[in-house]
Amino acid sequence: MAIGDIIVGIDIGASKVTSVIGEVNNFNQIEIVATAECKCLGMKKAKITDEEEIASAIRKTITEVENQVNIKINSAYVTIFGKYITIVQNSIVKEVKDKFAGITTRDLNSAIAQVKDIDLPEDKVIVDVITNEFYLDNGKAIDDPVGALSSTFTVKGQVILAEKEFVRQLSAIFKKAGIDMDGIIPNVLAERQLILDKNELNDNVMILDIGAENTDIGIFNNSHFIYTNTIPLGGDNITNDIAQVFNVSEEEADRLKRQYGLALRSFIDNDTDIILNTYKGEERAKTIKSSELVAVIEARIEEIFTLVNNAITSEGVKGSINNVILTGQGITSIAKSDVVGKIILNIPVKMSTGRFISTIQPSYRSSYALVRYIASRPFTKNVSSNIDTKSKDNIFKTLMERIKEFFYS
Repeated sequence: MAIGDIIVGIDIGASKVTSVIGEVNNFNQIEIVATAECKCLGMKKAKITDEEEIASAIRKTITEVENQVNIKINSAYVTIFGKYITIVQNSIVKEVKDKFAGITTRDLNSAIAQVKDIDLPEDKVIVDVITNEFYLDNGKAIDDPVGALSSTFTVKGQVILAEKEFVRQLSAIFKKAGIDMDGIIPNVLAERQLILDKNELNDNVMILDIGAENTDIGIFNNSHFIYTNTIPLGGDNITNDIAQVFNVSEEEADRLKRQYGLALRSFIDNDTDIILNTYKGEERAKTIKSSELVAVIEARIEEIFTLVNNAITSEGVKGSINNVILTGQGITSIAKSDVVGKIILNIPVKMSTGRFISTIQPSYRSSYALVRYIASRPFTKNVSSNIDTKSKDNIFKTLMERIKEFFYS
């Protein structure tokens, strides 16, 4: 990463596409210089349902940010849901070419290439490699092995695989949008440093990002990314439940959810009457108790946590979790959601208090987190997106070529 590098991040969500441009400033920090969003309904329950609509939304947001900063964008990074990701843990021991000269960048690059050398299933492609532990031949852990005197060193990391068919769909969408993909990064991996505070970054934690239609799961043992998945339920399901149970409009259901948002009836202090303004029944007016509304909210939140519990239990990863961190626009307005989570998961649960999360507009959080994650990657050769300031011609490179450039040569 160098001063002036431009990184473009795109997040394709359930209701919109957002794009963010970040630039590396003089303090070697990422500075957001342009943002844009566009309504898009081409993704449903984490599945691509309309490639043309998504491509059009991407193109619109890219055009808008291009106009804001007067550049031509040829490539960008994009997020991916956890359900399409498989994580393979790998460890290799690398012999140093000249132990008296110390470990070189060439040694490190060769080691990283070996970490990627796994038996790859036919339906998967490698989209990322995380190298987060290095050990010298004396057993000493070291953050950066380059320059250290050692005859061998050990590299431990995670190889991130994505479903080939989903990557093919993303590639087709980006081609229609007229830009190339720099890389594909899991949502929770990108958001980790935003969502977690300093102490949590070194803990065994599960992130639950509850959005509009999906709940993304990410489990980290210290810095090791060990599991991710997506549950196809979110805040919109709660809204839909309220609308259907009480026969009111989606707009009123969403307002009721936010106004009376509570996840447990036992915490109701005053069971007040609620007049339904858009009731569609034969009666002119309809009144319900707040406890009736909360019962609907409680049932859906219990289901979300139950499905999460089933997923992490069946995968055998639940025992490694010390704490659960809740985040996402689908849950933050509903009080005591953390209590429901603790009851069902039997693990301490809290809302995110990450110091960066409150400084970012919620709609741009995922795309901003993506840009910030790419900028902070260690041992990278080139992370800058492909841009032009003068030429109108696009310069295309394949996704695999960009991923290869991600590491030292």
